[in-house]
Amino acid sequence: MDEIVKAALAKWPNVPHCHGWLGLDARGDWYMRDDATQAAGPFALNPGGGRGPAIKGSRLQHGKLIDFIGRNYAADEAGQWFFQNGPQRVYVELEAAPYVWRLQTDGTVTAHTGVSAGSVKNCLMDEFGRLFLLTELGFGLVHTNDMLVASDAVEQGRWTPKEQGFAEMPAQWGYVEPPGAFGRSLNRCGGKRFLPVRQRPRKSQSVTGFFEESNGLVAYFTASIM
Repeated sequence: MDEIVKAALAKWPNVPHCHGWLGLDARGDWYMRDDATQAAGPFALNPGGGRGPAIKGSRLQHGKLIDFIGRNYAADEAGQWFFQNGPQRVYVELEAAPYVWRLQTDGTVTAHTGVSAGSVKNCLMDEFGRLFLLTELGFGLVHTNDMLVASDAVEQGRWTPKEQGFAEMPAQWGYVEPPGAFGRSLNRCGGKRFLPVRQRPRKSQSVTGFFEESNGLVAYFTASIM
């Protein structure tokens, strides 16, 4: 976690948590979800099908912002994953798992956050043919683009997939998908409204969230604009 984030937590320890506007998909991409997006449909459906379309929202593409989220991504004691946005905890809706793994031909496994996963402890395959790995870092899904590398590891006997239903995985491996407040509070951050990157607040508006400064750095704010 960034030192500036730790300092903000120490200075403002009671900032309300934020729910409903950030998602991580099965390819390791972050998505921002405003009120209209959330009202239009869920972030993710059961991969076997579901009612209506999944509405992901806007994919984040700013490199510094993505890196900032990745460095400050963690789980609470209940297994709910969040991005620590300065003094505010922003819970993340997961499409598949807390991590999405990228594989190298030398056997290296790296998380979507850029952190090394360490050694592989377990290998699982769900009913949809997706491959999951339990590593020293945690539990995650192998990126679809890396399944050929994964198949080599299986053929070489380095990994032996065990079958497990997708619905059983969160309880088995200690994560929550999605955190409990999702679906009950659209785009709310402790009673304040979140404004996306680059959007400026109007007068007499309470806002909270992160923003992009003109020099390209990412910072956070929690304030009431009068």
